[in-house]
Amino acid sequence: MFAALLTTLLFSISAICGHRTSMRLGGAEANFWRICGAMFFLAIWANVFGTGTAGKAFPLFILSGLAGIGLGDTAYFQALPRLGSRRTVLLTQCLIAPCAMLIEWLWLGTRLHLAQIVCVAVILTGVVVALAPGDHLKFAPRRLWMGILACAMASLGGAFGAVLSRKAYFVAHAAGEHPDPGTTGYQRVVGGAVVLGLVFLMVKWRHARRRGDDAQMMDSFSAREKFKLWPWVLVNSVAGQTIGVSCMQWALENTPTGIVTAIIATTPILMLPLARIFEGEKITARSLFGGLIAVAGVLGLTFWH
Repeated sequence: MFAALLTTLLFSISAICGHRTSMRLGGAEANFWRICGAMFFLAIWANVFGTGTAGKAFPLFILSGLAGIGLGDTAYFQALPRLGSRRTVLLTQCLIAPCAMLIEWLWLGTRLHLAQIVCVAVILTGVVVALAPGDHLKFAPRRLWMGILACAMASLGGAFGAVLSRKAYFVAHAAGEHPDPGTTGYQRVVGGAVVLGLVFLMVKWRHARRRGDDAQMMDSFSAREKFKLWPWVLVNSVAGQTIGVSCMQWALENTPTGIVTAIIATTPILMLPLARIFEGEKITARSLFGGLIAVAGVLGLTFWH
């Protein structure tokens, strides 16, 4: 449970930084540089202190990265500049939890107790109450629906990737292996980097032919602009894809996916003070009330777990 809560804190920091970089660079390039940083740091850890790419479960962790990072994060970073960080995280995280519970039940046969299901529902209700946007009519219809579709794809990819990690841990334990979270995070990144690299190359090609989106590419910035932007990219990479995902892997090793993803769904509530500081979002009475509901659900989940 502690690992899932720590993941939530790190993901909230990453989401704020990811929104800033995706607005400047576009979703594809912001996500690409984030994964490059994570792959660098995790490769050092996995190959010096861990087992690198060895292990019976390596192919499953690769598939987990393809789904969660390759498909899920690509769609997530396309939603960020369209819906903003708060709405994107709200829609994505609230959809991941039920999708993950359903997939893990159908595939792995994991069932939650009634009390745990109620607590998950309380958490998601609190998140929706706290952060459900009331200004959706300000969005252009095409921009709104493209963002919602991207969130749905991100949720499915994230849920399937998380369940694949659970399956990979079952395979590893059956073989007498106990890989550390940093190593499994690195193996996932290897799988996701393949997809993100291809997407980035396609975006670069479109940008070169002047058919890309309105966002600039990193190579078009001045040295001063790059100096201001790189810290956001670095923090996004370290908080989200390096330490954050490693903590999520740590949580998934011993806890059902539905519980882990439900706790992580409180990410947008932890984002409230950060969004206030960096994006000018107001913290309302409804936000505080919804936050209390979600926290009550997390406390209940901790008790019954």
